[in-house]
Amino acid sequence: MSEPAADPIAALRRGREETAAFLEEARARGLRVVFINGCFDLLHPGHVRVFFEARAHGDALVVALNSDASIRRLKGPKRPILPEDVRLTMMAAMKPVDAAFAFEEDNAGEALRFVRPAIYAKGAEYEGKSYPESAAVAEVGAEVRYLGHVDGFSTSKLIDRIREQTS
Repeated sequence: MSEPAADPIAALRRGREETAAFLEEARARGLRVVFINGCFDLLHPGHVRVFFEARAHGDALVVALNSDASIRRLKGPKRPILPEDVRLTMMAAMKPVDAAFAFEEDNAGEALRFVRPAIYAKGAEYEGKSYPESAAVAEVGAEVRYLGHVDGFSTSKLIDRIREQTS
C-alpha cells in the first residue's frame, strides 16, 4: 500500500511566517517582488486578471488580504462572505500568486512595510489620487504600477446579484 499523497493545500504559502520565509528566499535570489492587497471576498474574473497583470510586473507576487475583522469595519457586518482562511487558501492556490497573508489594519501600510516590495500594484481607479498606503510606498521605495480595470465585475455587485436571485 502506498503512502497517501501530501496535502497540496497544506503546502501552499499562506500566512505571515510562510510569507516571511518566501521573501527571504526571494531577496536572496534577487527577485523583484510585486505586492497587491485587497479584500478579495468572492473571487471573480476581474481579480484573476489583476493577479496575472500584477505578477507580470515582477518575478514574484505577494497578496495581502484584509482580515475578516478589517473587512467588517470597512464593508459592514454582512461581510466577508468567505472567511479569511478560505480566502487565503484560494489566493495561495492561484497560479500567479507566490505567497499570501492577512493583515488586521484597515489599510495595507503595515503590510507594505512588512513585504518591502519593489513594485506596489494598485487599481487604475487610484491613479492620480491619494490613498492610505502612499506614505508606506514612499518609505519602502516601491514603484507603483496601476493595473487595468475589468468592466462588469465587482464583488459588491456580485453579492447583490446573488441576493436578488435567492430572495
